[in-house]
Amino acid sequence: MISSILIVLFAYLCGSISTAVWYGRFVHKIDIRNHGSGNAGATNSLRVLGKTAGVVVLIIDFLKGLLPVLLAEYLNYEEPVVLLVGFVAVIGHLLPIFSNFQGGKGVATAMGVIVAIFPLGALVCFVVFLSTVVLTKYVSLGSILGGASFPVAVVLLSENPSVYLILFGVALALLLSFTHRKNIERLLAGNESKFGQKA
Repeated sequence: MISSILIVLFAYLCGSISTAVWYGRFVHKIDIRNHGSGNAGATNSLRVLGKTAGVVVLIIDFLKGLLPVLLAEYLNYEEPVVLLVGFVAVIGHLLPIFSNFQGGKGVATAMGVIVAIFPLGALVCFVVFLSTVVLTKYVSLGSILGGASFPVAVVLLSENPSVYLILFGVALALLLSFTHRKNIERLLAGNESKFGQKA
């Protein structure tokens, strides 16, 4: 019980590493949350700080989700604990204790989680995300649809998926939709920023 709490706490602390905030502060002397869309994530870092920042933030945010789940799997925790570790890592990114609980939207961290949990499902999410961005130029729409495709991939492509995994997939998809609620409003209003536009 205590070890399970510790691994979940570790996942939250990993998720709380505010890559975009720290990179912006130490390299560019700005708070990324006060620029562009105000989001502390890879897309806003790319728009405001440039390609290097976007790549660095994307990779580290991805690892924040991947590594805690791989550790939990390596230590042979049961599936519910492993899934909780992944979900909490995303929560840490959204509500980082190291940055006044003002984080990003969780896409890269969630992708790291699902790569560790169900790689084939992660591939489906990536294809849906990339196809949507290529066709529409909306990163936010790609993120929303990519997240929504995960529970579908779990049901269709996983052999005998557990109830835990299905519920996790639905919860993660709903969480990503919630973090993009303002983007959804802008998409419906027709004024969402497209990929390649400057902040």
